[in-house]
Amino acid sequence: MNRNVTFRQFRYFIGVAETASVAGAARMLNIAQSAITKSILELEAVLGVKLFERSARGMVLTPDGHRFLASARKVLAAVTDATRLHTTQAKGLSGVLSIGVTSLVAGYYLSDLLTRFRRQCAAVEVYVTEDQAPHLEHLLINGELDAAIMVSNALSERQALVAETLTRSPNRLWLPADHRLTEHDEATLEECARCDLIVLEADRIEGIMGAVWARHGLKPRVILKTSSLEAVRSLVGAGVGIAVLPDFLYRPWTLDAEHVDARALRDDLPTVDVGLIWRRGSALKPAAAEFIDIAREQSRKATRA
Repeated sequence: MNRNVTFRQFRYFIGVAETASVAGAARMLNIAQSAITKSILELEAVLGVKLFERSARGMVLTPDGHRFLASARKVLAAVTDATRLHTTQAKGLSGVLSIGVTSLVAGYYLSDLLTRFRRQCAAVEVYVTEDQAPHLEHLLINGELDAAIMVSNALSERQALVAETLTRSPNRLWLPADHRLTEHDEATLEECARCDLIVLEADRIEGIMGAVWARHGLKPRVILKTSSLEAVRSLVGAGVGIAVLPDFLYRPWTLDAEHVDARALRDDLPTVDVGLIWRRGSALKPAAAEFIDIAREQSRKATRA
C-alpha cells in the first residue's frame, strides 16, 4: 500500500465529509462508490485513525476526521493558489483594499480568504474594519469600504447594495448531549419551543429566527440573549438551554464538543447566507475585483469538495 496521502484521497475524503455519504460524493465527483470507499479505507490505514463513524445517518466525521478536514482543505487551497499565483502577480496589482466584516463571520470565513489574497497580491495594502452589519452597510454606500463579508440574506439597504452568496448554511438545533431530544435524528420547532432557549444576538441571526418563530405561531421560552457564541456553546453544554443556530457555527472538535450535540430541524427554515457585499452601480477597483474573484473561487471549491 502507498504510505503517502495522495491529492485524489484528499478530494475523495472532502467529498464524503461534505455530503455525509459515499453515494453523494460519488455523484458529485462522478466516481464509482467502490473507488471512494477503497480510498477512504486506505487513507484511514495510512493515518492510523478513524475518520468517519458509519451510521444510519450516513458518514459522520469523528473528531480526528474534523481535524483532518481542516488540513485537507488547506492542501487543496494551496494547490489552487499555486496555479493562480503567477497569473495574479503578473497583473501587478497594488493600491489599497478596504474590507468590512462582522465579528461572527470573521472567525469562520475571513482568515483563509485574506491569507490567500495577501499571498497573491502582496503589493496591495489591506485594511479590515470589523463592525455590526448596519454600520458596514453605511460604510459601503458611502464608498468607505470596497466590499464586505457578512450575513447577506437580511440586508437593510438591499436597493443600494449587491449581495453575492458565498455559502448557505441550514439552521440546526444545538442541545445538551444528554437532552431527551437527542433520542431522535430530527426535532420540530414546536418541540424546541417547549424548551428553554438561548438566543445569539449577532449578525441578524436573532431577527431571522424571530421571523421563523412568528411564522409558525410559536413563542419559545427565551431565558438568555447574548452576543457571545462561546457563551451559547458553554451554556448549552452545561444544560442551561438549547439554541437554534446556523450549521457553519457548529464545531464538534471544540472543548465543549462532548457536551453539545446537534440535530436537524424537520420544519422548513430559511438558510443563513454568508456573502460578499459591495455598492451597487460603482466600478470595482482592480484589487477589489481580484478579492471578489478569489472569494468566488474559494466558494466554488468548497462546494465541489
